[in-house]
Amino acid sequence: APPQRRKVAKPARKRKRISKTSRPATVVKESPFAGDVYPTDNTYLNSECPDSIRKRVANISEYKKIFLETIPVLQWSKHATETEYKRLRKYNGVHGWNVIQYDDLKDALSYLNTSANTVMFDDWEMRPNKSSNCIRCAVIGNGGILNNSNMGEEIDKHDYVFRVNGAIVKGFEKDVGRRTSFYTFSTNTLMNSLSAYGGLGYTSLPKSEETRYLFLPDHDRDYYLVKAAITHSLITKGRDASKKPVKYFGINARAEKFKIYHPDFLRYIRNRFLWSGHLKPTNWNIYRSSTGAAMLLAAMHTCDQVSAYGFMTPDYDKYSDHYYDRTYHKVHFFANHNMKLEMKLWKKLHECGLIKLYTRP
Repeated sequence: APPQRRKVAKPARKRKRISKTSRPATVVKESPFAGDVYPTDNTYLNSECPDSIRKRVANISEYKKIFLETIPVLQWSKHATETEYKRLRKYNGVHGWNVIQYDDLKDALSYLNTSANTVMFDDWEMRPNKSSNCIRCAVIGNGGILNNSNMGEEIDKHDYVFRVNGAIVKGFEKDVGRRTSFYTFSTNTLMNSLSAYGGLGYTSLPKSEETRYLFLPDHDRDYYLVKAAITHSLITKGRDASKKPVKYFGINARAEKFKIYHPDFLRYIRNRFLWSGHLKPTNWNIYRSSTGAAMLLAAMHTCDQVSAYGFMTPDYDKYSDHYYDRTYHKVHFFANHNMKLEMKLWKKLHECGLIKLYTRP
């Protein structure tokens, strides 16, 4: 009988990884640029609110695994050490300090040396009209869903109101409120917003007594700007050299008004909440959360209760890109963000009861 042919096993086909964006991303360990290890900051552990987000997270298994109560949210003077610089300089953009030289970093952060720079709600104890022991925050995106929403009065009743980038208030108070407690931006998004939306009414930053400025540092220009803003001097380095920050922040801006997101926090929200198919070898170094997403997740890690308005919902096609658009504009998507992933995250957080997301019928 002829010899039997040997069956050769075919190599297993590699299964294409599909990002399950409807659930939070698992902790990432395999990518060297992920850096999913973080120092601790106990600033926000002492809440007196009986129904805080941190207490609710403990009862939701999928978020309990990834939510860090002790993640550093802000950076200030104490963080500028050679040891920390060595640890963080390997990470690019908002996720580390690769964007800036150590001496420039140390110089800029040295001006963030007051107690107000170390905590989000530096005036909480002094506020006379607290509604409860819970810090209630309204976080406002600029989505067209807010046009004709009549949410302005509800928004302003919160303890704090967060806004971002081209946040036009004048003329839209009925829909978006009047107050701005925190204004989040990067130098790049600030300049772009003033240029792109000036004709629509965005001609200056909010400047009320309660307003605090939250830098999202994706370039060395953010560190140069914050130093010049605090010292009321010209910017001396980088592409913005000779510009006058007083033009943006006013003559009364003082050190206590400024805060900067910590790169560990921005890397953490990418790794654990917004790990994306955008993270391919060709564009991993430009991908980050949108500025609005960073603001909303920062609020979720510092406030006790969060209501989000003007963020993308599944019916986004029904609304213009921004609430202040004069004619309908389709929502724009960009290579360095994954807006649809963020949209699915907001929906999931709302369904879990961790945030309250404004939607329309």
